[in-house]
This record gives sequence, structure tokens and C-alpha cells, in this order.
Amino acid sequence: MKKRFLFATLIFCTISSFAQKDSTLRKKDRKRDVLLQTSLGDITIRLSDSTPLHRDNFLKLVKVGYYDSVLFHRVIQNFMIQGGDPVSKNAPAGKPLGSGGPSYKIPAEFRATLFHKKGVIAAARDGNPEKASSGSQFYIVQGKVYTEAGLDSLETMRLKRKLPADQREVYKTIGGTPQLDQGYTVYGEVVKGLEVVDKIAAVPTSKGADRDRPLEDVKIIKAKLIKRKKK
Repeated sequence: MKKRFLFATLIFCTISSFAQKDSTLRKKDRKRDVLLQTSLGDITIRLSDSTPLHRDNFLKLVKVGYYDSVLFHRVIQNFMIQGGDPVSKNAPAGKPLGSGGPSYKIPAEFRATLFHKKGVIAAARDGNPEKASSGSQFYIVQGKVYTEAGLDSLETMRLKRKLPADQREVYKTIGGTPQLDQGYTVYGEVVKGLEVVDKIAAVPTSKGADRDRPLEDVKIIKAKLIKRKKK
């Protein structure tokens, strides 16, 4: 209880600089989707109630406009697209990005039913041993489709465990990044706009000091809560 109180306090302190906007979460907010209006199209995300710390943190940041004008600063085709670094707002071309964010971390919320299939949103993190998440940075999985043999090799060489049969089928059909399972917290998924994720993942990126940053900025113009529609 003490840890959760401290975490809530840190969130409050972070969003205090956006005091002109209402960051209070209401019951109805948790039943809304998040629309990312990007420079390459719209992406609609549905957050998971199984990861309440990550869900509430993301919703609060969206409500105060934290993600408005933030870039997708790290893009790797057949892997993922990453954003959420506030330093990326109006960052000059060539500037390495990815170290910005609030002062707090979010405790890991690993769930066996939430895995890295194509289209999920998950929290980025540094190498901390608790695998706690960044307070703002996230990625959306593009991934790739795996063969049976490829999954067998991944289980043996990297995961050191067996993937559930139903998840294996998803990785063989839809695709994803199974190597990240149980290492990074998945807390939602794209319900509309996967083609936009593919479009962003395909943009040319830098090979210089700002490695994997798109050569032409891909921006989240605005993030906002919208009424949830049925899938």
C-alpha cells in the first residue's frame, strides 16, 4: 500500500506542470480508448484493466497533453515503434533521443495473458533489475511472423521456457516479438490503425548517432480519450 501511495504521489508531481488541465481520472475514463493522431495517420489503443498502474498512468498523461507533439523517436521495422520521450518535442534533426521522461518508474505488471503479439502497446524501460517501466515511454509492436522451428529455437536459446500453445499460434499467424515476453509490461493493444503502425515502421531511419530515429519526424500530433467502440 505504501509503495502504491508513493507511486500515485510521483504521478501527481509529474503532471503538476500541466496544472491548467484536469488530470483527475473518472470511472468513465477507464472505459475510453486512446486516439493517437499521428503525422502518418490515426491509431486507436485500448488499455487493459489487468494492468491498472500502467493504464491509469497512461490515461493521466494523455489527459494533461503530455504526449502532444512527441515523436516516435525509435523505429525498427519488423520489431516496434517507440515514443513517449518529452525531450523529442521540437528536437533538432540528428539529436539522439530516448532518455527523457518523468522521474518515477512504474512497477512491472506482467500478466500471462498479455504477450507481445503484433499491435500491443508495452512500456519501455531501462536495465533496472526490477524491470520497472518508464513513466512515459512506450512502444507498439510490429514484430514478425515466426515458423515452428523459429519458435523452438527462441524457446531454447533465449526464453529458456515453453510458450503456451495458443500464443505460439498467434506468433505463427499474426506475428510479434515473443523474445520480450515477461520482460516488459504489455498494457493494451491497437484496435484500429495497425496499417499506420506498419507505415511508421517502414520509414527510413538514421544510422548515425541518433540511430533508428526517423529521418523525417513522425509526430504524435495529439493524444486524446475517445468513446470506446466495439471491435
